[in-house]
Amino acid sequence: MIPFRFGKLGQDGAARHGIVHTARGQIRTPAFMPVGTAATVKAMLPASVASTGADIVLGNTYHLMLRPGAERIAGLGGLHRFMDWQKPILTDSGGFQVMSLSKLRKLSEDGVKFRSHIDGSEHFLSPERAMEIQRLLGSDIQMVLDECPAFPATEAEIEKSLALSMRWAARSKAAFGMQPERACFGIVQGGIYPHLRARSAEELQRIGFDGYAVGGLAVGEGQERMFDTLDATVPHLPTDRPRYLMGVGKPSDIVGAVLRGIDMFDCVLPTRSGRNGQAFTGRGAVNLRNARFADDPEPLDSACSCPACIGYSRAYLHHVVKAGEIIASMLLTWHNLQFFQDLMAGLRVAIAAGEVQAFARNFAARQGAEKDAAESVDPSPSAS
Repeated sequence: MIPFRFGKLGQDGAARHGIVHTARGQIRTPAFMPVGTAATVKAMLPASVASTGADIVLGNTYHLMLRPGAERIAGLGGLHRFMDWQKPILTDSGGFQVMSLSKLRKLSEDGVKFRSHIDGSEHFLSPERAMEIQRLLGSDIQMVLDECPAFPATEAEIEKSLALSMRWAARSKAAFGMQPERACFGIVQGGIYPHLRARSAEELQRIGFDGYAVGGLAVGEGQERMFDTLDATVPHLPTDRPRYLMGVGKPSDIVGAVLRGIDMFDCVLPTRSGRNGQAFTGRGAVNLRNARFADDPEPLDSACSCPACIGYSRAYLHHVVKAGEIIASMLLTWHNLQFFQDLMAGLRVAIAAGEVQAFARNFAARQGAEKDAAESVDPSPSAS
């Protein structure tokens, strides 16, 4: 088995590009991980996801433990075989979903007791059980269990939550044990308080992890606060380990986080938006439900090589979105994932060339073009 390791290939300012080596293949960074919530990236075949340039996908421990069950997946050969994805998989610990989806939950030092959002059945998730589930799934990168406090929260509330998360991190790492072919990532918490973020990063390094995630952001604090928090956090993380910003995000969020030294990202945004008629383009996001596309013969994005852009017009995509046809979700999800992977590839090239700041400026300048055009051509409220 190939041991897990991170190799940095280059750096431009704080932005880095490199390779995460795993037993199931390499992950080029900066990397975006499509979210495969229930062992599937919605509206996509695994081969189609890979064709966009994705090196890794994310699976959700919470959803998979409830249905079909981690023991069942293990009995069927593990998550890779189960979902026919032979590249790396990262699994979250389930903590975020437990805190956000379960209406009835009880938090204690031992873990969290909760009721399933599917059938109301009662379950208990401890740091040890979270790691056991991920071991059964057979994922390549496994996350510690942490508490995910809501935003906003007071400094005292965040500090109390952080202390619990650090104790859980130590228990998670102990439960993970020795698995050289797999990795265990710690999660930095601390809200928007720089000294708590620094404390969290330092405590996690004392425990010792293969990679370090930044959690508790993109929860309503806004982009400026998120970037300020990253500025206060990333310098406290080791340079020889991958850095993962959880649940982010918007293309502009990703670019800004890469400039601050983040290597890995995940978000449901490209897939969820695709299923709802929104597409990301080099000139900004567009809503294909908008009436101005009904007679538009142009491709969705002339710079994109995905099937939606090569084979179909904006008028067709508008039609199938409005008609609720399944192909709309398929095409727009594929396009959005391709856009995100092309963005990551562009960032890697720019970092290698020492031009990432210029790349970021040009990207930001282009992103308003679609919105400006929409407002000048079709300002009526009934068009959206």
